[in-house]
Amino acid sequence: MNTLTIDVCSLTESLAEAARAMETGQAQVGPRYSFSSAQALMRTLGGKRFDLIQALSGAGPVTLREAARRVGRDVKAVHGDVHALLACGVLDKTADGKIEFPYDAVHVDFLLKAA
Repeated sequence: MNTLTIDVCSLTESLAEAARAMETGQAQVGPRYSFSSAQALMRTLGGKRFDLIQALSGAGPVTLREAARRVGRDVKAVHGDVHALLACGVLDKTADGKIEFPYDAVHVDFLLKAA
């Protein structure tokens, strides 16, 4: 299964993790998308955008109209969410103009703690 891991990790932590992986010769397991804060994650993927990602998981390339149908929303509203997800790199656009979430599943990993 092709799973994307989404997490909250500072740039410093991310670089330290990469350095440890290089030292030990262990490659990162699977694709990963990191946000600098839980707020950034929620701002980008929150609300109906996460529903869209879920609906597109494992679906292959689809048209914008098909994506809207899958989530039961207006095409114009989905258009805005799709373009936000394309801009941050979570969704891909194929050569024929379709949109794709190229993973079968998503694993979200972050910890909220007292400030």
